[in-house]
Amino acid sequence: MSDLSKYRNIGIFAHVDAGKTTTTERILKLTGKIHKLGEVHDGAATTDFMEQEQERGITIQSAATTCFWDDHRFNIIDTPGHVDFTVEVYRSLKVLDGGVGVFCGSGGVEPQSETNWRYANESKVARLIYVNKLDRIGADFYKVIDQVKKVLGATPLVMVLPIGTESELQGVVDLITRKAWVWDDSGDPMSYELQDVPADMVDKVEEYRSVLIETAIEQDDAAMEAYLDGTEPDEATLKMCIRKGTINLDFFPTYCGSSFKNKGVQNVLNGVVDYLPSPTEVNPQPEVDAEGNETGEKAIVDPERPLRALAFKIMDDKYGALTFTRIYSGKLTKGMSVLNSFTGKTERVGRIVEMHADDREEVDSAQAGDIVALLGMKNTQTGHTLCDPNNPATLEPMVFPDPVISIAVKPKDKGQAEKLGVAIGKMVAEDPSFRVETDEDSGETILKGMGELHLDIKVDILKRTYGVEAEIGKPQVAYRETITIPVEDSYTHKKQSGGSGQFAKIDYVIEPIMPSEEEETKNFEFESKVVGGNVPREFWPAVEKGFRFSMEKGPLAGYPAVSVKVTLTDGAFHAVDSSAVAYEIAAKAAYRQTMPKGKPDILEPIMKLDVFCGEENMGDVIGDLNRRRGMIKSQEPGNTGVRIKADAPLSEMFGYIGSLRTMTSGRGQFSMEFSHYAACPKNVAEDVIKEAQEREAAKRK
Repeated sequence: MSDLSKYRNIGIFAHVDAGKTTTTERILKLTGKIHKLGEVHDGAATTDFMEQEQERGITIQSAATTCFWDDHRFNIIDTPGHVDFTVEVYRSLKVLDGGVGVFCGSGGVEPQSETNWRYANESKVARLIYVNKLDRIGADFYKVIDQVKKVLGATPLVMVLPIGTESELQGVVDLITRKAWVWDDSGDPMSYELQDVPADMVDKVEEYRSVLIETAIEQDDAAMEAYLDGTEPDEATLKMCIRKGTINLDFFPTYCGSSFKNKGVQNVLNGVVDYLPSPTEVNPQPEVDAEGNETGEKAIVDPERPLRALAFKIMDDKYGALTFTRIYSGKLTKGMSVLNSFTGKTERVGRIVEMHADDREEVDSAQAGDIVALLGMKNTQTGHTLCDPNNPATLEPMVFPDPVISIAVKPKDKGQAEKLGVAIGKMVAEDPSFRVETDEDSGETILKGMGELHLDIKVDILKRTYGVEAEIGKPQVAYRETITIPVEDSYTHKKQSGGSGQFAKIDYVIEPIMPSEEEETKNFEFESKVVGGNVPREFWPAVEKGFRFSMEKGPLAGYPAVSVKVTLTDGAFHAVDSSAVAYEIAAKAAYRQTMPKGKPDILEPIMKLDVFCGEENMGDVIGDLNRRRGMIKSQEPGNTGVRIKADAPLSEMFGYIGSLRTMTSGRGQFSMEFSHYAACPKNVAEDVIKEAQEREAAKRK
């Protein structure tokens, strides 16, 4: 297809278990892309094609697929809901023009929905809301609408109302056409009838319809004036206003139904066509310079302009590395050479394929607006820009969070070590939130990730996909260190060994800095207040480099130091013996001398926790969280239980899912994500320091 107005690049995102993958499966069936429905609980869903996804019934990596509806081409990405894989949602939203936020009819706005909604706000992605699972016990469409307003601070524009609820759910009423879509119980999404509005719903339909019209016509002055004079807008005008408001993020058209029972999905597809933007209707991506500052140029969506494409995901499969790419402007053809503006090297595009989950269809070319996968890209990583070699540019890169948990992996023998190296290289390229480093003393490989499940899946992939046999250590927490009081100090570095020597004297203050509320942590700041030439300006960077390098090891247990500011106040230099190297050595020694004087402290990662349990288990769950040093923030009663929000240290939360299930007879659920770093209690800090000392002693042996 070449008509860009008929393109819709959309993502489906939600909290774990709200029904994203099932909804995607229904869309593929309705659009004729698949003929047999696969269910998540049977491990047969099209977009959950990894073994690990099929066994656990969760989505781990985002899967892309293409289908057609009403003469429009949909490029759909089904994203994970589990908090450990949030990075997949973030990078998918980065390259999409629109999204469908799926909410559970009984669970409502759950913690992961909030995180994903925040990402979508940051990426300025227009969205529809789909309230799913209205056939479940405790489902309440109107309650979820209230939660969207209160919890997300968003304006839902209700487009349909449910007919019946829970087991009585029959269909939905379209508020624009005043027609009821009623499905039979055969489970066939196509066996529905258009009927008149049920008599007991007429008043409610009129009430919500007038709210819909009044909200929508604010987008158009002429329609507003006509409405105030008593003329109701026609369907075309109303849809035009809704489209405009949706693209401006003023409100979010809201649908409902049950994907599992095949009720209400068509209306969502029609909503995607009618209200979500085509690639040409969203704000074009800004281009940036080497430092990441915007240049003022934009990558305008036009096949005739120079090539601008963003690699947003690398996936390794049996045929080699696939580079998922969103083309913002220009065209890509098979065999052409493109410039990677990050590496400065040109690469040849081997093959271009359209993905349908893990199946692929080869194409000769792709153009602005397309999402395709490229084969044969050797040095391209997530977030790199591919562009026209004669007209280079860089698109705004992606920022990924730092891991909070690590485990040690030791291969069983030399052969396994080589396999491990290859496998890890591929896995790091695929997932930017997964980091790896080698402990030089012990020879162990340290895997770092976003949570227990994240690392659990990575170890599983190592064993099954790559056949690596390795011993796995127990999870380690990513502690940090800081100081609590300012210290003023001085250090002189002198070395005389025949010929010119080394001399550097620095006077400085090392003090703790508190990050502002917007920043999670501030790692390091450096400032020079030297007046006159006591420490010449050209040596300041060397002093900063020495301190910055030293921050990698704190004074107590060797964990990285954070939230420290160094101010250079004065010093001295020698015309012959002073050099950048001398000042760098002085700064490193000064760090070692002064940090222990600043009453150093161990910081631990605190997780934001959202626990759901039955009312009868609430006392046990709260008692258990208190024992884990948790701070209870709020308790909200819901239809089917209680939601407890709390902050708790990561070190106390290992294996929590097992305890929660035991306390709640398997009904409890929870999710957690990193919140901030906070000082450890004294007894915990002592244990952390002791463990670190024991590890060091073991290495020396």
